[in-house]
Parts: sequence; structure tokens; C-alpha cells
Amino acid sequence: MSAISPLFKKPSYPINPILFDYLERFDRISKVAISYHDLLRFSGSINVYDKFDKDTLWVRVFYNEYERAEIDLNLKKVYSLLHSDGNSEIIKFLNVDAIDYCTFGNSKPFRIKMRNVLNDNYVHFYVKKADASRIYGLELEHILSPDKINFLVYQDTLIEEHIIGIPGDVFMENLLENCSEMEKSQIAKEFVKFNERCMIRLLGDMRAYNYVIVPIHDFDQVVYKIRAIDFDQQCYEGNFKIYRPQFFKENFPMMKLIKEKLQDSSIEQYKNEERAALAKRILSAETRIQKILRIMSNDAIAPEAHLKQLKSELYRYTNDLNFKNATSMGYVLSAAFKFVTRNFKHPDLFKPGS
Repeated sequence: MSAISPLFKKPSYPINPILFDYLERFDRISKVAISYHDLLRFSGSINVYDKFDKDTLWVRVFYNEYERAEIDLNLKKVYSLLHSDGNSEIIKFLNVDAIDYCTFGNSKPFRIKMRNVLNDNYVHFYVKKADASRIYGLELEHILSPDKINFLVYQDTLIEEHIIGIPGDVFMENLLENCSEMEKSQIAKEFVKFNERCMIRLLGDMRAYNYVIVPIHDFDQVVYKIRAIDFDQQCYEGNFKIYRPQFFKENFPMMKLIKEKLQDSSIEQYKNEERAALAKRILSAETRIQKILRIMSNDAIAPEAHLKQLKSELYRYTNDLNFKNATSMGYVLSAAFKFVTRNFKHPDLFKPGS
């Protein structure tokens, strides 16, 4: 099994007016005037190191006194919108402990650490440049994954909640070998399902640092779940392998675990279980899915060459003419959803562009 090569930097795609209308319909528009460009006006910074004194490649930024007061207030209002529907009563109990800026990656986000002064509990959220592909990815994650996700958009700025978990690369390097044999089998099962979910919904670039492992303590065991945390590569790349986490070299420890712990029949069973779960979610959210697919079908979120390559590879993979006839990435995703729901109640529900 060959690993795929690194991706080139993806451009940012603007949010079109129809997508803005959709976001407003589902309460995704921020009423607080805070923008990514406001946060770029910092006057100084220092490097942020982890507990092992290793440079994290994040920097802690500082602002002049006047700007900091205004930024802090707006960030508190954003937090209130994100987590308590804009309740202004909580603002007096909040403190912005830190604003960090990421110096690597595609989106170069700001990470906000918000602390409740009454109990010292804190949460993080991110402020990024808005990109249509990422917003489609976040919305599809909210609708189709086992977990919900909060995000808001203000003009060309995206505010995104932090997804709690252990980064996949950190987990594989430091924690995987200490898991019990039963836990390793369960993690292998979850990666099979995660791989299938990403492939069907065309969420790309799930390298080990773009998803997290979430340990959940049950009454007699620890159950592990896997969640995507980066949605930049929704329906963008032309290479079909990029939508299949199994092909990234960073995920080889997971693939090794699957080979050691799961039989072929079990792998097929878990794939079928995930397809069934996705099909049910698609059918249960029929109206909302159709709205977002219709907008995607008329939006340009990838180069024409990528579209041509992906629909050709998907046609060879499935022999489904809907992929061959797709004219946009939204149509391709519509065809994927129709393909996965074919054996369910409404096989013709998701016609491309319907």
C-alpha cells in the first residue's frame, strides 16, 4: 500500500450569497462584529512551548491597551453566542486568558482561551479566515457525524469551537502501545468506520494530526472514538485516495493495528455498519441535506482539473454513471449520497443537483 504525497496549499474560496442565506437560516451568522483581520493587528508575540519545552509553532500575541479592551469584549460576546445563545449575563464572569496565533498550516488560525473566573474552567475556540469549503465541511460534519459542532460566520471570518480529544499523531506516538489488546481492537474498529465515513462524505486530508482520539470511560471499559478536527479539504482534491485516511503514511500505525486485530470479514462488517449509519442520517436530515447539496452543486470550490479527476476515479471505483455525469463537486457529493442510500428506503432521493 503506497502513501500519498503531500498536498499543495489550497486556496480560500469565498462564501456566496446563497450560502450566507443558508447559514442565516440555521443560526450560523454571528451578530458580533469581530473579524480575523482585527486580530492580525497585534503589536508583539512570544513563542508558545508545550510541557516538554518543545516549540508548538504557535505564538502568543499582544495588543495595545485600547485595542485589547475592545477585542476582549467582542471575543466574550462571541463565546456567549457560541455556547449560550448570546446571553450577556455571563460576560462579566469571563476572562480572555490568551490569544495564540498559528504560524503554520493553511488557515493560520487564532486560538482563544476563555476562562470562567468563578471556577477557573476554560475552553478554547478558533477565529479563522472564512472559506466556503471549510464551511461545507463543518456543516456536513454537524449533520452526518455522530457528534454535533458549533461554528459562526461573520462576513469573511469563521468562529469555530474547539473539538476536545488527543491528536492522532500524539496518541499513536505516546499512548497506543499502552492500550490493552481489547482497546486496540476497538480502536482498529473505529478507524475502519472513520475511514469509511471520510470516504463517503469526501472529507480529505485526514492525516494523524487532523483528527483526534476521544477516550470515553464506560462503567467497565474505555471506549475510543475518532473525530475529524480539520475540514479544509471538503470536496477539493481530485485524487480519490486523499479522501481515504488509510493511504496517509502518518496513519500506518492504525493500518498495522487493523491488520493485526481484525479479520477481513470484520472489516467488511464495520464498513457496512458505518454505511448504514450514514444512510440513516442522510435520510433523516433530508431537507437540510438537500439544501446544502443544492448550494454546493452551484458553487465552485475546486479547480476543474480536480473535479474531472475525482469523478473519473469514483466512476472507476463504483461504475456509477452519476459520478461520470457530475458537473461540480456538489454534484459528486450528491452522487455519493445517492450511492450510499441506494439500498435503503428512498434510492432516488439524492439525484445530483436535485
